[in-house]
Amino acid sequence: MFTGIVEEIGVVRETEANHLVIGVGEVLRGTEPGDSIAVNGVCLTVASLSDDSFSVGIMPETLHRTNLGELRYGDHVNLERALVMGGRIGGHLVLGHVDDIGRIVSVTPQEDSRIVRIAVPAQLMSFIAEKGFIAVDGVSLTIVDVDDFSFSVSLVGYTIEHTILAEKRPGSTVNLEVDVIARYLKRLSEKAGQPLTRSGVTFDLLEEYGFTK
Repeated sequence: MFTGIVEEIGVVRETEANHLVIGVGEVLRGTEPGDSIAVNGVCLTVASLSDDSFSVGIMPETLHRTNLGELRYGDHVNLERALVMGGRIGGHLVLGHVDDIGRIVSVTPQEDSRIVRIAVPAQLMSFIAEKGFIAVDGVSLTIVDVDDFSFSVSLVGYTIEHTILAEKRPGSTVNLEVDVIARYLKRLSEKAGQPLTRSGVTFDLLEEYGFTK
């Protein structure tokens, strides 16, 4: 479990079809082989450590569902260690299980921030709502607005400075993980025979499953 608050930007040192070595500093503190680290929002298991890097294995399914297969030597990646129970949750609960890949449509400067619009696979649109949460390359962000095929987020100065999202340009791919609450609401609505749409889940449905108690 993660929070979507990036701790450090790492640098890819080695890439193979099913293996990455990432150069880091801060996230090595207290990390042991077998621990989980989110790499661009993907929960991966640390296979080995050195004084300034760690290695992870990548399964074929992970390569299929994420942008990790695009990484090359020297690329930057967002890194976050797994949440410690009792710690602060500065973003939202992120599982590290990427749902699909989105693509940057536009990046628009706005004073000290940037508005980024991201095109989304059709099957994810029902999980995305204005003012809801989404993890983009592992970064917890609030959705500004939604249309039929995309959504926008605002990158504040801190996010621009401390994550790799500042490097993204139109056409760049990003890993997307929808809010876990939205996943369960969709499942509950399907079981109740009331399909979830962006117009919202009915109050009666929420009450039936205890969300309004």
